[in-house]
Amino acid sequence: MTNNEAGSVRLEVQGGIATITFEHPKSNSLPGALLRSMVTRLDEAGENQDVRVVVIQSLGEKAFCAGASFDEFLSISTLDESKAFFSGFANVIRAIRRCPKFVVARVQGKVVGGGVGLVSACDYALATTEAHMKLSEIAIGIGPFIIGPAVERKVGTPKFSAMAIDAEWRSAEWCKDAGVYAELANSIPELDNAVEKFIEKLSGYNPEACTHLKRVLWEGTEHWDKLLDERLEVTAQLVLSDFAQAKVEEFKRG
Repeated sequence: MTNNEAGSVRLEVQGGIATITFEHPKSNSLPGALLRSMVTRLDEAGENQDVRVVVIQSLGEKAFCAGASFDEFLSISTLDESKAFFSGFANVIRAIRRCPKFVVARVQGKVVGGGVGLVSACDYALATTEAHMKLSEIAIGIGPFIIGPAVERKVGTPKFSAMAIDAEWRSAEWCKDAGVYAELANSIPELDNAVEKFIEKLSGYNPEACTHLKRVLWEGTEHWDKLLDERLEVTAQLVLSDFAQAKVEEFKRG
């Protein structure tokens, strides 16, 4: 992890592989600026004719993504600010959905809140056995409304209900059984080896066939733009409540 307090999102393209790497000193949380940057990088990778596969990863050996920034959450005071803040993960999900290339997640550690939506939206995810997940939203006075469509699409309604209602950790093994992760590795070196082998194989497939297959796999989500806007409206209202603001402050203190 670097000392970059604002965090960063970088795109590197090599050998037909576009790697999007994000980092933030607070457990790889994603403030609005980083989410907007991720959307830009995903669109760039999708439009690059030399790219065959997109990989999303974070730096460090601990958390993959701690979700939205609590600091930004606590600074929200108006409905417009709330909508702008929570549109971030909705727009990342949209960007993954419209990307004509397969998007692969490399998940080396724990995943919370919006990060669960990010991983679930990816077309394929490989993780370590330390990559436990938690949907914490209901515990802070809101709910996993915006990321819900991506998570429910991946795991099904019963398991999404369990994750959303009981805001506790789910083991990496549970997440694999649920369908979020396609493969698990016992260590980060093993994960990197598995990711390298998988994307090498994937990059050798017919790009046109992959684009058509991705379109088929996302069938039934054509209404998501409207749905995500509706979910955004609900969340934006809830986050302004005294209950939600008090809960986030409580979580932040420890």
